Amino acid sequence: MKVFEEKKGNIFKILSEAISEGIVIVNERQEVVTSNEAADRMFGYGPNELLGESINLLIPREYRHTHTQQVTHYLDKSAPRQMGHGRDLYGRRKDGTIFPVEAGLNPFEIEGSKYVMALVTDISVRKTHEKQIMELNLLLEQKIDERTTELKQTIKELKEEVLKRKEAEHKIMESLRKERELNDLKTKFLSLVSHEFKTPLSGILTSAMLVGKYTETEQQDKREKHLKTIQSKVKYLNNILNDFLSIERLESGKATYKFETFPLSKVVNEVIYSANMLLKEGQRINYPQNVDEIQVNFDEKILELSLTNLINNAIKYSPGHTVIDVEVIPKKDFLTIKIIDEGMGIPKKEQKYIFNRYFRAENALLDQGTGIGLNIVKSHLESLGGTITFESEEGVGSTFTITFPLKNI
Repeated sequence: MKVFEEKKGNIFKILSEAISEGIVIVNERQEVVTSNEAADRMFGYGPNELLGESINLLIPREYRHTHTQQVTHYLDKSAPRQMGHGRDLYGRRKDGTIFPVEAGLNPFEIEGSKYVMALVTDISVRKTHEKQIMELNLLLEQKIDERTTELKQTIKELKEEVLKRKEAEHKIMESLRKERELNDLKTKFLSLVSHEFKTPLSGILTSAMLVGKYTETEQQDKREKHLKTIQSKVKYLNNILNDFLSIERLESGKATYKFETFPLSKVVNEVIYSANMLLKEGQRINYPQNVDEIQVNFDEKILELSLTNLINNAIKYSPGHTVIDVEVIPKKDFLTIKIIDEGMGIPKKEQKYIFNRYFRAENALLDQGTGIGLNIVKSHLESLGGTITFESEEGVGSTFTITFPLKNI
């Protein structure tokens, strides 16, 4: 039997030496019957040193048990296949070192005996390269992640910088806009002061000169007429100066308010009495009903300023022979006062600007006025928890409504 095996082994030897890959042939007992020079060199054995040895000698210890079962099963199936498909295979050298391999198995039969030929390739170099490639890929992925993170951070910083620059640009543009607006307001203010002060001052100067000419006793009526003109003009100028002072206090935050309880009729009587001196020919003011019993807790000067401004405007912007109604509507916690005139009204396209400082409607440019009265009234009332609204139709008239708390705590 041994001679027969050796005879067949020589045949296998002759066939396998022509192949550069390692060839190991085992019998049914999983004994090596031949191995070529490439296989001997791969596993570290000398010529014929593997003959008769168990194939387990070439397999790492941890894989031997499963390998024996797989070979037995394989011999029964007897079909060529790639060994270890889907998993890593390892060989064991004579010195005990482990190395990765690939193995293709081919079963065959000679003279009734079954054999398996294993075509073995040492893939240590390839595995090393694969490992290096994996490490390089991992390193590359890490660098890509790092660069991506850096890029995202850079983009974020750039976005923040762009945002800061936009904000700075917006602030600069806003500052320029406010500066232009301020320059326009200064121009309007100087023009307004020049016009509004020049006209009454000229009237005062003319009346003062004329008073000096009326020296006779029978000319007293003429003197009184011009004295009233002087008084009226001085009061008008004083009101303008008070308006300018109010603006300065409001803008600087120095506006102070004094709350006290007083009868509404007191303020209404004083305002209407002063307004009667400004009435045009045929104009009249309807005094509000049922105000004698109404007590309010408010800043008296602000209420007087508000009513004076609204009633004087009604007189100024209404023609002669018209009526100005003053209505008082008391509610539980608030008081509403309406000033209703039959004047020129406010053009619809300009109504949204009516509370702007220095604004004057196109149809009112020829009348005296500073364009700051309504702005001041609105600012004061809102500071005190009140409101001012209006309804107006050009050529028909206007209704201004102020509402404020009856009591302030």
